[in-house]
Amino acid sequence: MLSHSWMKKALVVSLGLGLVNLGAHPVPGQSQIEPVAAPKVITESGEPLTLSEAVEIALAKNPLTRGTAAGRRLADAQLSSARSTRWPTLQASESVTTSNNPVFVFGSLLEQGRFGPNNFLISSLNNPDALTNFRVGLSVRVPIFDQRQSNARIDVAKLGQQQADHQTELVAQQIRFEVLKSYYGVLLTQSRVLVADEAIQIGTADLKRIRDRFETGFVVRSDLLAAEVQLSEFRQQKIQALGELAIAKAALNTALGLPIDSRHTITDELSERSFLIETPDELNRQALQNRPEYARAMLAVRMNARQIRGARDEVLPRVDAFSSIGVSGRTPVTGSSDYAVGASVTVNMFDAGRKARINQARAAEAIAQAEQEQLANQINFEVVRAYHEFLSARERLLVVAQTTAQASEVLRIVRDRYHEGLTTITEVLRAELALVRTRTDVVTARHDHYVAYASVLLATGKLKDVRPFVL
Repeated sequence: MLSHSWMKKALVVSLGLGLVNLGAHPVPGQSQIEPVAAPKVITESGEPLTLSEAVEIALAKNPLTRGTAAGRRLADAQLSSARSTRWPTLQASESVTTSNNPVFVFGSLLEQGRFGPNNFLISSLNNPDALTNFRVGLSVRVPIFDQRQSNARIDVAKLGQQQADHQTELVAQQIRFEVLKSYYGVLLTQSRVLVADEAIQIGTADLKRIRDRFETGFVVRSDLLAAEVQLSEFRQQKIQALGELAIAKAALNTALGLPIDSRHTITDELSERSFLIETPDELNRQALQNRPEYARAMLAVRMNARQIRGARDEVLPRVDAFSSIGVSGRTPVTGSSDYAVGASVTVNMFDAGRKARINQARAAEAIAQAEQEQLANQINFEVVRAYHEFLSARERLLVVAQTTAQASEVLRIVRDRYHEGLTTITEVLRAELALVRTRTDVVTARHDHYVAYASVLLATGKLKDVRPFVL
């Protein structure tokens, strides 16, 4: 009779044999494990989704991309606004006033060109009749020297543009990383669903055979119950695997900026790939040179330094030229015209707020410098972490590859001994299970190897494309 432990191992081994063949050599005397085709989810276009296409979609559809584009437009608008302070200011006005104020009446009559001898009468001067005056004016003010404030605003706006560009690059690299991680995460979860499907099929077939043998009296009821329990566990594993696959697909669609239920076909494989990286010192140097957020921190220090200079320049005189022309009359369409041309020089003799503004800019500069230093330390830590995670993933991949070869050889030897009657089926099942597990570990190790290398590129600011991951 078959024992419960034998039946459970047979089910697990049968499940493992349904996994994708990852390149292990066939065992003499044993049929080669046939690769299982990767599941294809029907897409709306019907074409497989490659990693490069996924990145292109994400860079076009992800809301973060639109946000950075809006940030660049905002920086452009701020620069245009700063430059506009150098242009003349042109204002037009129209007013109508009715009053019997002696001064107003006297001046308005002069403006209208209607002052006559009768207006010199004492009664007219002291108690004039009410007068209506329509005034249309046009004035121009031209800044000649504005204490270098326009220069300061323009310089700060240009630095803001550069910050927006670095923010765009930062978001693009982060999107590439999320797409890459989610893309290969879908491949992993698809494999787990395949494993669960194979487990249920094989478990169902084994349960039928055990039930037939139980009904004929060749096995005990405990073996039948054990097979039923194992099949229930396999069904639970499939439910969990389907949930993980749905989550992985949702994560990919979120990274792509598409509706959460969008469907894609992914036929890529986690093939063996070799990645080379530099030493930690070189990676740190590249990170401080390439990381967009570090460049933004440096620009923030420069912006605050420029604002300090701008606040200090407020002590300089301000020079403006102005000109105006106006028409005054009894009606809106008639009257007498006049004009004025002049210039003004303004000097701030006492401005209590200027010192406060300088101190504020200095404090902001100190904060920016501290944040830059902290960011440099954080970047160095991220580089070291990514470097050692990559080394760990690469070493694990090498170990797993060696283990796969060893497991294949062990299975060949055990199979030969079994055919000669020198060992039991338990050892064969154990060797087959070890081989299947090592092949599964290879897929996981390759996935970790991919993601770890992407983390190194992201930590050094060099994840500008996905060509290293594309055959």
